[in-house]
Amino acid sequence: MPGITSQPLVSAVIPTFNRGWTVCRAVESVLRQNYPHMEIIVVDDGSTDDTAEKLAPYAGNIRIMEQENLGVSAARNSGIKAASGDLIAFLDSDDLWQNDKISKQTAFFARHPSALICQTEEIWIRNGRRVNPAGKHKKPSGMIFEPSLHLCLVSPSAVMMKPRLFQEKGLFDETLPACEDYDLWLRISVDTPVSLIDNPGTVKHGGHDDQLSKNHSLDRYRIYAIEKLLDSRILSERQREEAVKVMKHKCRIYGNGCIKRGKEEEARRYLRMAYSSM
Repeated sequence: MPGITSQPLVSAVIPTFNRGWTVCRAVESVLRQNYPHMEIIVVDDGSTDDTAEKLAPYAGNIRIMEQENLGVSAARNSGIKAASGDLIAFLDSDDLWQNDKISKQTAFFARHPSALICQTEEIWIRNGRRVNPAGKHKKPSGMIFEPSLHLCLVSPSAVMMKPRLFQEKGLFDETLPACEDYDLWLRISVDTPVSLIDNPGTVKHGGHDDQLSKNHSLDRYRIYAIEKLLDSRILSERQREEAVKVMKHKCRIYGNGCIKRGKEEEARRYLRMAYSSM
């Protein structure tokens, strides 16, 4: 297998569920890459639409894995385990890559052989129109743990990483139905720089009805991710203080939201966490 400095093999992992209407666009964007040394792994997470039929014409160019519907974390993890690349890149099936996305990132790793993970900037399309991300979504570069506590600042579709990171930090948490990426990036960024290539390599599409990010309960999963980190005792004192502060803030927001939705018992639990000493 080629080494990182001599045209590494890149594994592109595309998880999909009932995205027959868009998954081929994602696959085509990988096939159009100007970087030649790639394998493409599409993990169909139990689709019940026409995904299988739409993917069938690509069978000679991609590897299609089918599994029961276990969620996006399990789908990505299946792709990771099947990958044989020196580098792994993810692409959500409603996003696409610019033609030079992979060549830019492999060039970055060639220049920075000690780096373990990098991401590109993104172009955001919402309901068919280009939008400018809010300032709070501006991606930092380097040691990004503390700003990443507040909101997810790493996009799966923009990332490329070395497989050893999964050996060191673990895979995506399959118990999380959402915010599984937030959870993993926090575990990684505790002590690992996440570098940014400061030009767009990914086109991120949003606004459609099946996006998990529309779920009003997302802070519950972010709180859980922070709790896991606090329990792991791997944080520095400063990191712990910031994690506790952000978790309490999220508990207040989520607890008050539960009150509005009539979830009184859940509200009490999270508001107790918000005002407890840690």
